[in-house]
Amino acid sequence: MMRMWQVVIGLFFCGLGCCLAAEGDGAKFAYKAPVIGPGLFSDELGMMDKEREEYALNIANYVGNRIAESKGSAESLTQGRRLIALSLHLSPRNRKAVVMNYQLEKGILPQIVDGDYSAEVLARLLLTRGQLLLKQANEQDQLLGRCFVEVAAEMDPRNEDSVYASELLRLDNKKISWQLLTDVKIEGLTEEEKPNKKP
Repeated sequence: MMRMWQVVIGLFFCGLGCCLAAEGDGAKFAYKAPVIGPGLFSDELGMMDKEREEYALNIANYVGNRIAESKGSAESLTQGRRLIALSLHLSPRNRKAVVMNYQLEKGILPQIVDGDYSAEVLARLLLTRGQLLLKQANEQDQLLGRCFVEVAAEMDPRNEDSVYASELLRLDNKKISWQLLTDVKIEGLTEEEKPNKKP
């Protein structure tokens, strides 16, 4: 009889431990929303609004899945902050990017979704589009082209074309300083007035 009670009590504490561990998985993590300002890309960018929206959505979907799969690892959140910033610069009102940015800041992990493209396919699309943008004279096109090429190599480091194109940018001292996108300096505003400022 005593042995039976010991088994019951053991199972109870085992179950309690599992519940506490599950609650721990939902704990908040460190994520700082990017400061976007009015956005780096104007109507002069060589992309139609619909194309900008589609790239913003697919990049945000990739970010959400990667963060969810890694359970909010520091590496995925660092990359996520950069790519959410890129999405918001492309399309400041993109629903997916706006909602995910808010939820991550509140410590809520995204749900895994079925995106339009796998990471490998999206990386190839970004590389192709980025290389076309790099051929344009417009400074905004050049900046976005470099972003796309670097992101393509990150998404699929097994794709030799993406990695080679990204490494050429590095060798030519044309790598992106991502703070240009994640921490936009807004002239004339105090720290308290800047967008995305935490209360």
